[in-house]
Amino acid sequence: MKAWPSPEIPSLPGTAGSLTLFDTGRQAARPTTPGPTARMYVCGITPYDATHMGHAFTYVTFDLIHRFWRDAGLDVHYVQNVTDIDDPLLERAVETGQDWRAIADRETALFREDMEALRVLPPRDYIGAVESIPSVAAYVQDLQARGSVYAVEGDLYFRVRQDPSFGAVSHLSDDEMVRIFRERGGDPDRPGKEDPLDCLVWQSARPDEPAWNTSLGHGRPGWHIECTAIALDHLGMGFDVQGGGSDLVFPHHEMCASEAHVLMQETPFAGHYVHSGMVAWQGHKMSKSRGNLVFVSELRRNGVSPAAIRLALLAHHYRSDWSWTPQGLDGAQQRLALWTRAAQADHGTDVATTLSKVRAALADDLRTPEVLDVMDDWAMAQQSGGGTDAQSPKTFAAIADALLGVSLN
Repeated sequence: MKAWPSPEIPSLPGTAGSLTLFDTGRQAARPTTPGPTARMYVCGITPYDATHMGHAFTYVTFDLIHRFWRDAGLDVHYVQNVTDIDDPLLERAVETGQDWRAIADRETALFREDMEALRVLPPRDYIGAVESIPSVAAYVQDLQARGSVYAVEGDLYFRVRQDPSFGAVSHLSDDEMVRIFRERGGDPDRPGKEDPLDCLVWQSARPDEPAWNTSLGHGRPGWHIECTAIALDHLGMGFDVQGGGSDLVFPHHEMCASEAHVLMQETPFAGHYVHSGMVAWQGHKMSKSRGNLVFVSELRRNGVSPAAIRLALLAHHYRSDWSWTPQGLDGAQQRLALWTRAAQADHGTDVATTLSKVRAALADDLRTPEVLDVMDDWAMAQQSGGGTDAQSPKTFAAIADALLGVSLN
């Protein structure tokens, strides 16, 4: 599957240091320790309604990590999937009378356009669930060989308890897991399951639903095993960051980790589990089921600068839950105007301290509200005149672009 074009990243003097991120699995902020190539997997969209602010907040968050590592001189191997076959997509097709493939193709294309507009650096590998089906089937057969899979009416389930560390990502009780599993697409109450938390890895063909011929028979993958397979194929075990929204902690990231641990007979699947907060609108978390969505594409069509959208997102720490408001967007547009004026000045004060402070705040678990304050301070200082450095406004613009993805052109 094709990703979107990459924007050019301006170079900055010096390099960033090490990056500390909060690890959901360890429940603590810890330094990341990538090798010369930093490896990151971020769970992608299910393309039936893209791209709302919750999506944008997540992908801008992990774009900051990508950019920081690049600023630190690292190569970055970033992998993202597209769940281009899943129950919600098929349900939308039935609701609208459209072909599921047409919906998936259209919404994936729109997502690419939005990511390009927001200057999100593309993944090196952008992989659809459909194209990963042969790999998924092979991994499920490996699990079968280990005695980790059983059948319920032709569907195949993974025995989660075969991973001794099951539960170490989410730290939930069994009762909490069952409740959340039921809310987020699981089937804990299905008769015939050995454990309510065992997860589907292969679904046999259903009437009037798409299915593929594989070594497992005619059917399609379960949700979690798709990401497990794609990550193992492209990054291997022990990659640096597994990312997504906080609603993926359980069951998705927990299940993916356990499947990989049993498959490879080693841990960890990922060095850090990093999760962005949820974005609300009109008093509730943005969700397709509620229909309370604010879309990047609609804002763009209404003339809102993508740079202002990014600034509205960056005003909130990535781990916080927050509410999208028109006032927040207005403030971001005012900030963009301030920064743009400062970047277009003929002269300015020295910007080296600003760059150092921005890097330090990002290095400490991506403290973007502090970063914006630091940038504001330099930009507002230029309004009163002063400063003789003709290069500093250009460097200020380069900081905004390279580290924050905000173009001031």
